[in-house]
Amino acid sequence: MQLKNLSKKTILCLDLKEAKSAADKFFGLLIKTNPRALIFKTRFGIHTFFLKKPIDVLVLNAANEVVKAQTVKPNWIFVYDPKYLTVIELPQGTIKDTKTKVGDRLQIKTNQSRADRQKR
Repeated sequence: MQLKNLSKKTILCLDLKEAKSAADKFFGLLIKTNPRALIFKTRFGIHTFFLKKPIDVLVLNAANEVVKAQTVKPNWIFVYDPKYLTVIELPQGTIKDTKTKVGDRLQIKTNQSRADRQKR
């Protein structure tokens, strides 16, 4: 999936993966085969236990607007208002490099396969 900041017209990542399995949700970025950008549907917060580097975290509301943008250090628990369901983990520096701020609207777009594009 692709993650784009519609407010700033910047691409945050091209390889966003939705963490659906229990392993993806619990281990997240610790799984070496996972891309460095994950999207979670959770109201319970996230942790950075056992990570070696900080990560950038975005919390989105139902309209995909950023309500919290923060760099989180390793071995921390990151909590937010449980009324929000979508959390995105990104490599450290993504928020700064893309100038993403609270209030920005993001687009999460599924990458179409070559076969899907040729059908049209």
